[in-house]
Amino acid sequence: MSDIRDWRPFVYGGMASIMAEFGTFPIDTTKTRLQIQGQKTDRSHSELRYRGMTDAFVKISRQEGVKALYSGIWPAVLRQATYGTIKFGTYYTLKKVATDRGLLHDKAGNESLWCNAACATMAGAISSAIANPTDVLKVRMQVHGRGISDVGLVQCFREIYIHEGIRGLWRGVGPTAQRAAVIAAVELPVYDFCKLHLMETFGDQVANHFISSFIASLGSAIASTPIDVIRTRLMNQRRVHQLQHSITPAATATTATPRLYYNGSVDCAVQTVRNEGFRALYKGFIPTWVRMGPWNIIFFITYEQLKQFY
Repeated sequence: MSDIRDWRPFVYGGMASIMAEFGTFPIDTTKTRLQIQGQKTDRSHSELRYRGMTDAFVKISRQEGVKALYSGIWPAVLRQATYGTIKFGTYYTLKKVATDRGLLHDKAGNESLWCNAACATMAGAISSAIANPTDVLKVRMQVHGRGISDVGLVQCFREIYIHEGIRGLWRGVGPTAQRAAVIAAVELPVYDFCKLHLMETFGDQVANHFISSFIASLGSAIASTPIDVIRTRLMNQRRVHQLQHSITPAATATTATPRLYYNGSVDCAVQTVRNEGFRALYKGFIPTWVRMGPWNIIFFITYEQLKQFY
């Protein structure tokens, strides 16, 4: 890539992201269900319905149908078409800019880990913030499933907009951007690092891409799961009406005041740990890693193959 305005990293990044999303989405649905359950503050999700990823997969399939595992697939595809396109295109464009300015490589020709991580962090945070509405739609549809409420993409968007306003579409944008920044800061530099050091053994082949992406996915799963749990719960919460006694002369009068279960990321984290223990922050870790592994493998192999057209 000799031109920083080159469009190919953006297009190839988006195409590879969509391919990976289709291949791993059912695992993401089980992860979301596991992260939502067991909340003491939200009675609708206080029950522990699933014992783990496999149990969630089986129960969702039996009780709601296999289609429920793909509830939210279209906002997820829309998300990857925006988030994936912007993230990977921006990442490799920033690396090109850093290279041209002599910031990425040292005198020995090795890539700077910190510069690499900075490019990835910026790309992840910017792209996830822009694509946040599609993430909210995906989470809402995954939680309810087709077996409970057959709500389409447009109808789900309409309900959120009517009842929660434009802010409802950006619910959880803080932890979403933080999670994306952490994942990108770990995943992309680790992949590039492993790929570079495995080049002598495997060359620039599928085996190298497979191993490098698998190692990168483990690191990003460990670093991002607590933020992901908080993000999922914030995105799924809706304003509920709490009856309060009025202080007017009519002593029996009551008013319905809308409130949220969590006031923000910190409040959600504190309440989750206080009510469910620290391990609750790692709910859904196994499906997160199991999904990230194949997702990254599919993505990076697809991306590397598309790069052959450069």
